Amino acid sequence: MKRKKWFRLDNAALIFPAIMKRRWNNVFRISVSLTDPVDPETLRLALNGLRGRFPTFFVRLRAGFFWYYLEEITGEVPVSSDFAYPLTHMSRRQLGRCCIRVLYYGNRLAVEFFHSVTDGTGGAVFVKNLTAEYIRLKYGVGDLSGGIFDPSGVPDPAELTDRFPEFAGGYPVSEEDTRVFRLRGTPEPDRFRHLTTGIVPTDALIDAAHRHGATVTSFLAAVMAEAVGRVQAENVPRGAMRPVRIMIPVNLRRLFGTDTLRNFVLTVTAGYDPRLGDYTFDEICSRVKHSLALDATRQHMAGKIEANVRPARNRIIRLMPLFIKNPVMRAVYHFVGERVGCINVSNLGSVSFPPAYEGFVTRFEFIIGVQYSYPNNCSVVSCGGRTFINMIRSSRESELERLFFARLVELGLPVEIESNRRR
Repeated sequence: MKRKKWFRLDNAALIFPAIMKRRWNNVFRISVSLTDPVDPETLRLALNGLRGRFPTFFVRLRAGFFWYYLEEITGEVPVSSDFAYPLTHMSRRQLGRCCIRVLYYGNRLAVEFFHSVTDGTGGAVFVKNLTAEYIRLKYGVGDLSGGIFDPSGVPDPAELTDRFPEFAGGYPVSEEDTRVFRLRGTPEPDRFRHLTTGIVPTDALIDAAHRHGATVTSFLAAVMAEAVGRVQAENVPRGAMRPVRIMIPVNLRRLFGTDTLRNFVLTVTAGYDPRLGDYTFDEICSRVKHSLALDATRQHMAGKIEANVRPARNRIIRLMPLFIKNPVMRAVYHFVGERVGCINVSNLGSVSFPPAYEGFVTRFEFIIGVQYSYPNNCSVVSCGGRTFINMIRSSRESELERLFFARLVELGLPVEIESNRRR
């Protein structure tokens, strides 16, 4: 009998199985909208045709005595009609069968990834190739360029490798331990997730960012910081205010020159402290831009990598049984993991398809779930001349997204709003 392949969890993935809880979205979603309705059978064939080229995606979560690990799936991964709301919690039983969920609805195909499998960049590569293979099988169109791989090819070993240990610096760097303002809200009792999407022309967004001397990421993070600050000002006495800091994921592949498809992202934070006085938008934008430029460097991020990999190297922790590790990791994450930021602004950047596929693709979206300990999150991706800004929340209050998108309009951007709001 052939022995199944297995993969160690990468360093960023170790925490996710330990901190799982039902009210936390332990998956993220990447979806593509096509010109025609999705054919489920063709999608199934396209999906399972990628198995050899993308082996780390066709896995299930297993628990060993010391650590969790990923084990290859030998049977087919099913495709299902989309249901409920985006990012429905993936239970341990479901993860024990498969760590990805492939869905279709009308013209849209979507993949939801358990966080231990990959990050947004890795997920985008997989979904682009799934879309390309679907179009090839359905319409006979193919183009092996622009990030589209031969599905019968062999993966580069570097794609399957945890690159965190390789690029760890000699000195650990941690985020400043500052108590920040925490967003709160009235939880939806049925765990419904409100999703509001703002669609803006990418060129107009770039122009607006440049007018304020910023990149798109720092501009959007500054708008978010200002909106969070206004929420705090409306709900907290000035003497009790806390710093406003936005968590910004940094794609480490660009800094360290690697194409791994495993997790390879860490966050930096940027914002302002309203206790020091009032800030104009341009002042917030400047602070965010310079903080991001100072921290998102190879040297600084190597130090952050070291801070993340050092505990896993500790002999005592390594030899600790999993049933003891789990509560320890949950406690540490509860008190440290999200304490340094108010909300994520996760910008996947620009995604494009080779010309052969452009006539079939109308939309590309990236949605992350609410944070583990607070009810809002924000994810961004650009494709086909439009930027899709997805704001998700698990609470009833919609003030934050109202302030955020209204501010974009005030700054001169045309914003088209979509929502899954229940009637």
